[in-house]
Amino acid sequence: MSAVRLDGPGVTIADVVAVARGAAVVELTDAAVERMAAARSIVETLAGGDPAYGVSTGFGALATVTIPPGRRADLQAALVRSHAAGMGPPVEAEVVRAMVFLRARTLALGFSGARPLVAESLLAMVNAGIAPLVPEYGSLGASGDLAPLAHAALAMLGEGDVEVDGRVVPAAEALAAAGLEPLVLADKEGLALTNGTDGILGQLCLACHDASALLSAADVSAALTVEGLLATDRAFAADLLALRPQPGQAVSAANLRALLADSPIVASHRSDDVRVQDAYSIRCTPQVHGAARDTLAHAVMVAEAELASAIDNPMVMPDGRVESGGNFHGAPLGFAADFLAIALAEVGAIAERRIDRVLDHHRSHGLPPFLADDPGVDSGMMIGQYTAAGLCAENRRLAAPASVDSLPTSGMQEDHVSMAWGAVRKLRRLVDNVRRILAVEMAVSARAVDLRAPLVPAAGTGAALAALRGEVPGPGPDRFLSPELAAAEELLRSGAVLDAVEEAIGPLA
Repeated sequence: MSAVRLDGPGVTIADVVAVARGAAVVELTDAAVERMAAARSIVETLAGGDPAYGVSTGFGALATVTIPPGRRADLQAALVRSHAAGMGPPVEAEVVRAMVFLRARTLALGFSGARPLVAESLLAMVNAGIAPLVPEYGSLGASGDLAPLAHAALAMLGEGDVEVDGRVVPAAEALAAAGLEPLVLADKEGLALTNGTDGILGQLCLACHDASALLSAADVSAALTVEGLLATDRAFAADLLALRPQPGQAVSAANLRALLADSPIVASHRSDDVRVQDAYSIRCTPQVHGAARDTLAHAVMVAEAELASAIDNPMVMPDGRVESGGNFHGAPLGFAADFLAIALAEVGAIAERRIDRVLDHHRSHGLPPFLADDPGVDSGMMIGQYTAAGLCAENRRLAAPASVDSLPTSGMQEDHVSMAWGAVRKLRRLVDNVRRILAVEMAVSARAVDLRAPLVPAAGTGAALAALRGEVPGPGPDRFLSPELAAAEELLRSGAVLDAVEEAIGPLA
């Protein structure tokens, strides 16, 4: 198991994925401990001074209520308990692990005023495989992810429930089994644990990572469709694409050229095809896939900027000031997630149109209806397209932006909120849906390529076909189709198809 040394700065999307999916443990650096200790000393000087939000006052609309020194520790624990007010099913353990790791990252920057012990306690839960149960509903992306982070903090206090090795157990029991003591919060620490965008950011990082692999897989499935439909690769020529210098479409077109290089199927009709051009769903694949790549690049830029950000309120500044600000507002992340959802929905939509074209014998250039073995008796892959269409319909709903749905809260103190948590939640669902659509396309187009025998595919598409055939059988009489589509989905999720392609022809972009 690899280790991530958490200094505060320098965390990458790859680090988030490694920690979230259990492949890495996290170590806090000495420099981070020193920064946190310096900020903590500033907080401890505030005991007798002017009111400081969240240290000697209440929260949100209760910020004008001054809390006496003897009640300030109670204030922090009360904050965590009251804010742990989420509802609904728990979010995925990988999301919780990412969120807890990223909250420790912000604390390690030394602008929150929490003791080093707090960050160490967060990381101890991650390293022990303890994932607090965090309900799906509760965050508005306002002061960040208040409710989700409060549920995570509650587990540190030995309260609430957690998941360990797939089992739900009381937090106190899990901490004891791992040799960990419940944390007793000091001034400012409850606020520092709950006031951040870490749940939103963690999910955006996971979605960006998954979308990157998905877009390469989309080029693979599209290339199989090009061969299955006896389409041409001429629309993907580098000099033609260079006339419109959009970076993403150049990458997608380069992938398609590599995948289809020296394809006997494509070569078989290069000089005697009466068709002047292919349909948009084939010819414009690099333009749509490429625009999604450019949108992903923007989302990655936003995520990387947030990974370098200190997100809390108030912020403890090195010169001793404790200032309230708005860095916790999730708008940058919500906008990026909504934009990426729109782009990926169209990757799924154009794939569904390619699927339909392969299955329609009026447009598939010699293939049997629905790729059926005995059309009429057999329905072939007909209903696979129904499934893809249903997923596309849901993606249209999921692509509707969440970030325009602000609702005021906290007695109008928090009168504009980002709804970024909702944006990343639906983005993750949409990523899964697009993967399923591509799995259908790969299963359909692989069967179409098989039916073009004795013509054989290119080296790149042939490697994808071989990887698929290891789990999914080829043409034949009707059989139970759902497990085959699920197997194709898992091959895409695991990266097995991309690994096979890249072993055959080298890395795709």
